[in-house]
Amino acid sequence: MSERHLDPRRLDLMAVARLGQLLQGTVSQDALPRLVSSVCLDVSAGSEVSWSAQPEWRAVKGVAPQLWLHLSARSVVILVCQRCLQPMKQPLVVERSFMFVADEDEAARLDEDSDDDVLVLPKSLDLQTLLEDELILALPIVPRHEACPEPLPRVSAPDDDIDAGPHPFASLAVLRGRAKLN
Repeated sequence: MSERHLDPRRLDLMAVARLGQLLQGTVSQDALPRLVSSVCLDVSAGSEVSWSAQPEWRAVKGVAPQLWLHLSARSVVILVCQRCLQPMKQPLVVERSFMFVADEDEAARLDEDSDDDVLVLPKSLDLQTLLEDELILALPIVPRHEACPEPLPRVSAPDDDIDAGPHPFASLAVLRGRAKLN
C-alpha cells in the first residue's frame, strides 16, 4: 500500500478499509495545538497520545455495506483542579465508532434516526484532526481531584465570631417593608 494511504493527515479510508488494516501509532501532544490550548497548562515534554483506528465494512440487509471506523486513544494531560487550583493529571480515554456515508443529505437523515456518529466520507480523512476533536471532547467539563492533595482553606461559617457587618440585603428588606406599608 502506498505511503499516501497511510498518512494520518490524508488517509484514504476506503483503501485502508478494503484491506481491513488496523492503523496505530503515537502522536506528540505538541502536534495537537487545540488540545494543548484546552488544557491551560504547558504540555509536559514527551507527552504522547497512543491511538489506533480500525476500519470495518458492516453488512446491512437490503443495502450496500456500511463503512465504519473504530477509533481508540489514550493519553494523560495536566489540568488545573477547580477545587484546589493545583495541577492534576487527567487520563483521557477515547473509544468511538463512526459510520461514513456518501453525502450530507444521507448523513443528516441517518443522524436524525440513529444514536451513531455519522460523518460524510471525505476523499482523504484527516485522522489526526478527528483524533484531536475526540480528545478535546473527552476533557472533563470541571476538572477536580478525587481528593485534593492539600486541605482546602476554611470558609467562615455564619455563626463564627467574626464581625461580618450588615447583611448585604438588609437595605432591600427595609424597602420591602416600606412597600407593604403603602
